[in-house]
Amino acid sequence: MRRVVKLWYDSLLSWRATHIKERDFIIVLSILVGIISGLATMLLHFSVHSLYEYVSHFVSTGTSYLFFIVPLVGILLTALFVKYVVRDDISHGVTKVLYAISRKNSVLRSHNMYTSMIGSTLTIGFGGSVGTEATIVLTGGALGSNLARFFKMNYRVMTLMIGCGAAAAVAGIFKAPIAGIAFTLEVLMLDMTMASMLPLMISAMVSYVLVYFATGGDTFLMLDVDKLVEIQNSFEFFDVLLYIALGVLCGMISVYCIRTNILVERLLKKIKNSWTRVIIGGVLLGAVITLFPVFYGEGYVTLKELLANDYATADEYILSHSIFNNLVPNLWLLLIYTIGLVFVKVIATALTNGSGGVGGVFAPSLFTGGMTGFLFVILTTTLGVEYVPVSLFVLAGMAGVMSGVMSSPLTAMFLIAEMTGSYFLLVPFMLTSVVSYLTCRGMEPHSIYARRLAKMGELITHNKDKAVLTLMRLESVIETDFQEIRSSYSLGTLVSHIAKAHRNIFPVLGKNRALVGIVLLDDVRNVMFQSELYDKLSVSDFMCAPIAIIDTTDSMDEVVKKFEKSKAWNLPVISEGKYIGFVSKSRIFEAYRDELKRHSED
Repeated sequence: MRRVVKLWYDSLLSWRATHIKERDFIIVLSILVGIISGLATMLLHFSVHSLYEYVSHFVSTGTSYLFFIVPLVGILLTALFVKYVVRDDISHGVTKVLYAISRKNSVLRSHNMYTSMIGSTLTIGFGGSVGTEATIVLTGGALGSNLARFFKMNYRVMTLMIGCGAAAAVAGIFKAPIAGIAFTLEVLMLDMTMASMLPLMISAMVSYVLVYFATGGDTFLMLDVDKLVEIQNSFEFFDVLLYIALGVLCGMISVYCIRTNILVERLLKKIKNSWTRVIIGGVLLGAVITLFPVFYGEGYVTLKELLANDYATADEYILSHSIFNNLVPNLWLLLIYTIGLVFVKVIATALTNGSGGVGGVFAPSLFTGGMTGFLFVILTTTLGVEYVPVSLFVLAGMAGVMSGVMSSPLTAMFLIAEMTGSYFLLVPFMLTSVVSYLTCRGMEPHSIYARRLAKMGELITHNKDKAVLTLMRLESVIETDFQEIRSSYSLGTLVSHIAKAHRNIFPVLGKNRALVGIVLLDDVRNVMFQSELYDKLSVSDFMCAPIAIIDTTDSMDEVVKKFEKSKAWNLPVISEGKYIGFVSKSRIFEAYRDELKRHSED
């Protein structure tokens, strides 16, 4: 049977190569990726919300203690699934996609096509304070990667299919095709030509159309007609200053979100026992959700309430189910509680992911942004501004924080416009997104997705030179065919090694292969034929220290900088203090050209 399948598979590949040009086949693949990603989007949405509604029914009708217990149960079930079924890390989906592009030849494991969906369903269905979007991006990227790998496509096409899967995933889950394309270009940082843009557009549109006709034409955050008219008529010149101020506030909140998320997860990782980490993180998450019940789940329900109602009735749904619900509502209570929502949401998200849950920061960023916009309305109203429309600034805040946290101003403005149907507000969204982005990047140079990879020097950027250097591997350019010598060798012994060598550099090694220096052929040339000196001089008389040394932990960007600074043509490489070999500038140039060709259009 296996032989029959292999023959069929080989025949399929042969027929494809013979009858369909690669450029045409890429279009076929982009359509397939769009269809499968769209179906995966609907499946994830259905599974998460079905379980969420089922569990929420018991939570809302039971005691407040269920807010404390149920999220812990979800994280525990997710951790069991990951440890005993998946046996691989499936958290931080977008970061995993970025890492696969930069370090794994765009190969994502086949189980990523479905395991993260199951993990997210368990986590969010039981009230984990994260979103499904990073999960579906990883799923879509894995679908694209594995489909391209099935047909034996090269690295460039596999990378493009990952982008198609990500664009289709965002387009499907938010019903926002333009935002899906922008997300791929901004967040995944693919260097796309116009020829590559076409498959992205096809995948995003196919996924959107499939979801549109399967689930209806309602936007993700549906606004009624009267509310749209109110928002449209409320934009005035004075509002420009307010949007700029909101953008600055969103930028600072974004920096707080990025750093707090990283800090909380790092603290949880210090707990070595995974089950202890699950219990501690789950208990803390339960405590946070008990204090702020609106953190239960993705948070879109609260955002919909903010967009559907006015400022006067805000306390009714923001304080609902909380321990403050029975207090007499007043402005100061609402202000303090909203500040808590803005600053504590990121902690709830980090506790969910850090303790073993599976989810992303897409939805939490939108929630935090919406609450930041609402907080801005409270503050400006308190300061005497006559009328600030809640819906408009909630939407602008969503765009602002998302832009800062994800380094994606285009994605943010188009996403909010598409998911609410308010395209006429692109200018306010653009103002807030850009100002937030500039404010955040002034203090935090990388997005929440890219920060971990940037620290390790493994982040692809829009700078093509740096992107290609990131894709290169140091081990692939190390040369080891050098004659190794000892400092105690006589000149005669050195000359015998020179006779066998075809290099003009000789590494001098000490105990445990430690590099103690190098000998250059030019420094020996004048005396190498004077046999009377063979026993009088030794290697130590000609040895010198290398101008610079490369460590195997150095990134290729650091390696190139060392060559530029030292002006050397060859530099030695060490690993944990031991000599490995040499890297030459010519070998780096050759590898760079090969990688650039592989990374670019054929």
